[in-house]
Amino acid sequence: MILSYTPIWLVDMVGSIMMIVLSLLSLRLVSQLRRRDRNNIIWTYLWWICVALSCFAVSRSVGHILKNFLLMAGQKTAWAAIRPFSGAINSVMFVVVGSVTLFFERIWDVYQLVLKDRQAVKSAHRELLFLNQNLERLVEERTNALSASEYKYRKIFEVSKDMILVATRDGSIVNLNPSGYRLLGMDMEKDQIENRNVREFLADPEAWPRIIASVEKEQAVDNVELELLTTDGARKRILLGGSLEDAADSEEEVIHFLVKDIQKRKVMEEQLAQADKLASIGELSSGVAHEINNPLGVILGYTQLLLRGESDASEQYADLKTIEKHVRNCKTIVEDLLSFSRKSDTEKKVLDIHKIIDDVLAFVQHHSNIEHIAIEKEYSPSVKPLLVDEKKIKQVLINLMMNAIHAVGQKGNIRISTDGSATAADLSIKVADDGHGIESRHLNKIFDPFFTTKATGEGTGLGLSVSYGIVKNHGGHIQIESQPGKGSVFTVVLPAVPALQEI
Repeated sequence: MILSYTPIWLVDMVGSIMMIVLSLLSLRLVSQLRRRDRNNIIWTYLWWICVALSCFAVSRSVGHILKNFLLMAGQKTAWAAIRPFSGAINSVMFVVVGSVTLFFERIWDVYQLVLKDRQAVKSAHRELLFLNQNLERLVEERTNALSASEYKYRKIFEVSKDMILVATRDGSIVNLNPSGYRLLGMDMEKDQIENRNVREFLADPEAWPRIIASVEKEQAVDNVELELLTTDGARKRILLGGSLEDAADSEEEVIHFLVKDIQKRKVMEEQLAQADKLASIGELSSGVAHEINNPLGVILGYTQLLLRGESDASEQYADLKTIEKHVRNCKTIVEDLLSFSRKSDTEKKVLDIHKIIDDVLAFVQHHSNIEHIAIEKEYSPSVKPLLVDEKKIKQVLINLMMNAIHAVGQKGNIRISTDGSATAADLSIKVADDGHGIESRHLNKIFDPFFTTKATGEGTGLGLSVSYGIVKNHGGHIQIESQPGKGSVFTVVLPAVPALQEI
């Protein structure tokens, strides 16, 4: 039985036509999608695939259609000649489809990078848009925050009780807080601290090189004890710490220093040490004084008995008088030792300290040659009567006045002043002179028994020691400030509260 070729021919013809139609429809659809989103590489890839497949569909379908017509027309020879070309075109189209598919992987990686960059650009664009829309508000907020921060640290800088100093490596002062001005004895409104050097205010010229060496090695200097020179020439002990600030390329490196004034603490430590030392010496002096006092009394008694039987013109009488004189001097020293050791009795009364000072000045002016020495008085009207032992306080003041007279020599100035107020718990009495002063190496020994800066034979060295004991016995303390060539200031501080309670 012979089957009809017509169904096969129809299927082949219809299939070929449908392949062309469907491929072109697919190409048309993907072209529309590509036009909508030209930046999407997926539509570009599909468009190239559809172009290649459409070419393949047209090539194959046209080949089949041409084959059927030629075979029906009996042109097998013509078809045999065309057939290789049709196959070649089909193969080329398959190669194109494969190439597009293989190349897409690389295109996809690049596309992913492009998408990331695109997202980054969009994000940057949003941030820029936000900053542009809110720039004024953000600037105002940052400015307010910066102002608040600057105010806070400026406030710390200004209200700090310690000196805050900013200086360069060579010591040039860049900035100084108000406490620093006060510590140096300067006025912020009148004195210019900028462009002055830290070395000007250091008592030790070698201190700054040591500070810089520490900064170079450890980027900081930690709690170095130094002596600071104030503008009036006084010395103050300080504790200095600092660190190096990391500067920008265009700025010079600076060092931030924190300086603590430890003068009062050091004075207190020295006073405590002095009090402890004098207490020990006082106990020893008390024992020695009692042991010596009795033999001296016996020697003085027998000397006076022998003097009764001697003629005033005899040689033995002169010798006995010499013995009596030196024994009495020894007894005076012993009595001073007893006063220093606080073993002697005191009789305290409520008295006007100004009247006591006037009596002392009258006594000194009557018994001393001070014709060319000017004595000034400056009494505070707020000073109230004190509970004191009149004789002993007079002894202290006489000793201080005589030391001042000795310090100024034949000509000079002595000033005695009082200071107190209705609310103050203490009264201070200052005896100042413009004499030769006392060297700093002697200041810590000035109240030691038998220590004196006077020439041999001019003093026993007990005056200030006894005065120190008397003032301590009254619940007060005594201080000294002195500079060689500029004079000395002795300050006696007595408590005012006991007197007020007594009244």
